[in-house]
Amino acid sequence: MELSAGKFWCMRRLADKDGFFKMVAVDQRPGVEALVSERLGLSTAPYEKVGEFKKVLIEELSGGASAMLLDPGYAYPYGHGALDPGKGLLITLEQWACEETSGGRKTFAYPDWSVEKIKRLGADGVKVMLWYRPDASPEVLRHQQDFVEMVGRECRKHDIAFLLEPLVYPLGAEGSTDSYSEDKNKRPEMVIETVEEFKKERYGIDIFKLESPIPAKVIVAPEDNSDEMRETQAWFDQIDKRLDRPWVMLSAGAGMEPFRRILTYAFRAGASGYLAGRAIWWSSTEAYPDLAGFRAKLREGGLPYVDTIQASLKSYGKPWYEKPAFGGNPKMACAQPDFYAVYPGLDD
Repeated sequence: MELSAGKFWCMRRLADKDGFFKMVAVDQRPGVEALVSERLGLSTAPYEKVGEFKKVLIEELSGGASAMLLDPGYAYPYGHGALDPGKGLLITLEQWACEETSGGRKTFAYPDWSVEKIKRLGADGVKVMLWYRPDASPEVLRHQQDFVEMVGRECRKHDIAFLLEPLVYPLGAEGSTDSYSEDKNKRPEMVIETVEEFKKERYGIDIFKLESPIPAKVIVAPEDNSDEMRETQAWFDQIDKRLDRPWVMLSAGAGMEPFRRILTYAFRAGASGYLAGRAIWWSSTEAYPDLAGFRAKLREGGLPYVDTIQASLKSYGKPWYEKPAFGGNPKMACAQPDFYAVYPGLDD
């Protein structure tokens, strides 16, 4: 499989020199807004305070990351100056608020925000978090699939990497869009069926950001030599068997130890890294609004944890270019003497 020049460069920018994705998410919105407003005793979290919070995360966690994921409402406009230009940059496209219907949730981009703008600001990738249940109504499924296909088309046009993050969510009264927590009633089959749908070429996904097929609260330690451990590993292995391109794990707010377990299973199965936020830094927020204390907690707990999961990635993970689509030797399309002529422009 050949990669277009822009996507090839983006994939390399998002990964480290060994082909692993060590990406940190700082794009959380409702959860951080709620934390800031509560700790400051305010009804609404001020833009400057949320931005200040996220800037600390950028400053403290960029060093060990291959790329950072930022939202366009707080993290990027407030914290852009703290970004390391030597790291990759992912920007969020979707707004958190969705349309909640009896048949499921519909995802939308931020108003007046686009793949084109994300590319123009210099990012290396577009990230879309997609509420998705294979058992949602046909009308909702059609909307979600059409949305992803549209984003994929725009990412091809602007030659930028597309990372999709599908999330299973509770249907009906149990659901809430104010914040995200893992659906405790999700079935492993839902994650597998979602992968089966979006691996289709028409969507144009370059990297999959996936949740654990097994809820974090009940996942058994991967070092446990038990039937349950082997059954759990089999579910992660199924994900890898269905995908010919890279996938990474999200933390979904899991604690440090549950997420370590999830990552070990995923890396053993063939995942190429992680894109995580709260599992790395949420425990450090106990010191907020003391920013000096917040930084100290990140250095005492967050950074050592990053070292732990990166050691696991190095031991078990698979570099993105070794996935079946690339066969260990990814090639750039149009790599020929008249590249300047055959590489397509926006109007081609």
